[in-house]
Amino acid sequence: MIAHLILCVSSAMSGTYKVTGINLKAMPMGESDRLLTILTKEQGLMKAIAMGSRKQNSHLGGRSGLFVINHLLIAKGRSLDKITQAETIESFAGLSQDLRKLTASQYLAELVLFQALSEQPQEDLFLLFTNQLQALSQAKSEEILPLLARSSFQLLALAGIAPQLHSCCVTQATILPDFETKNWRVGFSVPAGGVCTLAALEQIQPSKKPQPCRFSQPKKGDRGRQSGQAQLTFELTAPELYALQQLPQVELPIGENSPNLMQNFSHKPTTLEDSWLSTERVLRQYAQYHFDRIIRSAALIDACFQSSLLMSP
Repeated sequence: MIAHLILCVSSAMSGTYKVTGINLKAMPMGESDRLLTILTKEQGLMKAIAMGSRKQNSHLGGRSGLFVINHLLIAKGRSLDKITQAETIESFAGLSQDLRKLTASQYLAELVLFQALSEQPQEDLFLLFTNQLQALSQAKSEEILPLLARSSFQLLALAGIAPQLHSCCVTQATILPDFETKNWRVGFSVPAGGVCTLAALEQIQPSKKPQPCRFSQPKKGDRGRQSGQAQLTFELTAPELYALQQLPQVELPIGENSPNLMQNFSHKPTTLEDSWLSTERVLRQYAQYHFDRIIRSAALIDACFQSSLLMSP
């Protein structure tokens, strides 16, 4: 106890402090430094300079990389604090070996930046995000997109703005996917906060023309025009609704566990994998609307996963 008190007093007198954090962003600064944006358990979101980290053989070089978790000793500065020591805990090597994993991680990092607070503990957000990166780094190819969708949902849930998925956000009636009725559809309203029956929305806005999920894109100014209104944003098929409703579950039906949901719904059999890209797009527009921010990594997600789907047999 006495030793701990001495260490605390010493740190206070020297103007240094310790945190555990993960690097979310890094940008060059000066001739050889990096400015890091770090999510820490103890003090939330912060920025600090990794002095000399761009120099060859710098001890902070690898430790200032993207998505590296470090124990940090930081010295207070007048405008920006400086990292004086770093001990790496985890670096998620699997992310850098797969462009789709790295892109998905950058996408999630943007969501974290949207909701992270500064100068207060963010342990829950820190643990959730690092667990998500661990899962992505170890994921098989077919698991990346479902894990991205679930991780997005979990971050929205932690922020207290997760969409309503199992009951109509207009009537509160339970909604289940109907795999027997050909061309069955259900609505999703981003402003209203979740799934809704088309009949309920038709009563509110009979002239609103619905759009298929795959064609819906965020539009600048939508948030201001639609705020508080139950407007239709997407039409979802039964597999797309089923995929959305799996997101709160601990285990996702992926790969060999993915059911062949429908044999006669369309011109070809529809599996759950066909719906994960649509699911991500629903959550993407929902997150952009409620955070009032654009997810810049979304364009890379489209490039990575659309090309991979086109190449699939």
